[in-house]
Amino acid sequence: MPLQTSDQVRLLADLLQNQQTDCCGSNQECEQMERLVQSLLSNPNTEQEMKSILEDISVYSKSGSTSQQLDQHISSYQSNLGDWATQLNNHYKL
Repeated sequence: MPLQTSDQVRLLADLLQNQQTDCCGSNQECEQMERLVQSLLSNPNTEQEMKSILEDISVYSKSGSTSQQLDQHISSYQSNLGDWATQLNNHYKL
C-alpha cells in the first residue's frame, strides 16, 4: 500500500529531525530520504516552493547515502536539517 503524501512528508521530516538531534544516521536512512524526495518531486501536486527545498534535501541525501564519514556529513548540515524539517511540517501543516 503506497504512502499518502502527508505520510511521506512526516517520515521525511522525522528522519531529518532524528539526524539533526542525534548527529548520526545511516546510509540507508539517506537512501530512504532520497526515495521519499523523488516521490514527492514526481507528485504533480507538489508546489514549486517545496520543490526547491526537496531538491536541497536530495543533494544532502544523495551525498549522505555514499558517504564514508556520514556523521561528519550530518554535522556539516546541522542547521539545514532542522530548517528543512520545520519548513516541511509548516507547509504541510503536520
